[in-house]
Amino acid sequence: MRMDEIRKMSREEKLKKLRELELELLKLRTKKRSGAGLENPMAIRNVRKDIARIKLALREEGYKV
Repeated sequence: MRMDEIRKMSREEKLKKLRELELELLKLRTKKRSGAGLENPMAIRNVRKDIARIKLALREEGYKV
């Protein structure tokens, strides 16, 4: 996900996407801990970066995250 895409989203859409990504991150971490291999080992890193980008965009708008 790119920053220009995130900035075009409304605040509600950003918060919804943030919740989805946090849930996805939880699932990926659980899958990794259970011993089942991940199809894409970089998935956790990519999700974490997307979460950080959304939080940055929200902070730019003046919203506390």
